[in-house]
Amino acid sequence: FVLFLQGCNFNCLACHNPQTIPLNTPRATEFTVVQVLDQIRESMPYISGVTVSGGEATVQYEFVAELFKAIKASEEFKGLSTFIDSNGNAPLEVWKQLSPVTDGVMLDLKSLDNQRHIDLTGSSNETVLESIKYLSRLGILYEVRLLLIPGHNDSDKQLINTAVWLKGVDPKMRITINAFKTHGVRAAARDWQEVTDKDMDRYLGIIS
Repeated sequence: FVLFLQGCNFNCLACHNPQTIPLNTPRATEFTVVQVLDQIRESMPYISGVTVSGGEATVQYEFVAELFKAIKASEEFKGLSTFIDSNGNAPLEVWKQLSPVTDGVMLDLKSLDNQRHIDLTGSSNETVLESIKYLSRLGILYEVRLLLIPGHNDSDKQLINTAVWLKGVDPKMRITINAFKTHGVRAAARDWQEVTDKDMDRYLGIIS
């Protein structure tokens, strides 16, 4: 069961869901924790877990914490896993509130190079890197995902530096590569080059 929350604290040029960036929009619907639990209940025969995505899930971390607490406290839902799909741009105080009721975090790293990260997202990657280290220490960092964009963050040097840094945090870290495609992106990235099969072979050869 996936719950998409409105609002993101990055402004990524390559965002595939730019309509989810603003916190307030008439296209979004408000739900209480009880209402979400009712929807989860209807899906119980078909699901094994709940993932909160976005936008950026941690922008509404209080809601996520309350939802996950309710799931963990309930005999009815206790078998469900609780995951967060995140850009990692959340302070440690937020993760400290979420971690006791979160089974795993799938976290995006847009670029290890800070200036390139600022160019792509509008924000520094310092908080993201701290989140990776903190969640890894807690044992709840399920994977780090790299959205690779030809000509922007996919040079051999950048990939090698990224792999070395991530493996330095955890030699067994799970790293997933997401290939950039233009479908659904905002106007600024519509003419960017898409990842080819040859690109993917190169990425995998370096990262692995």
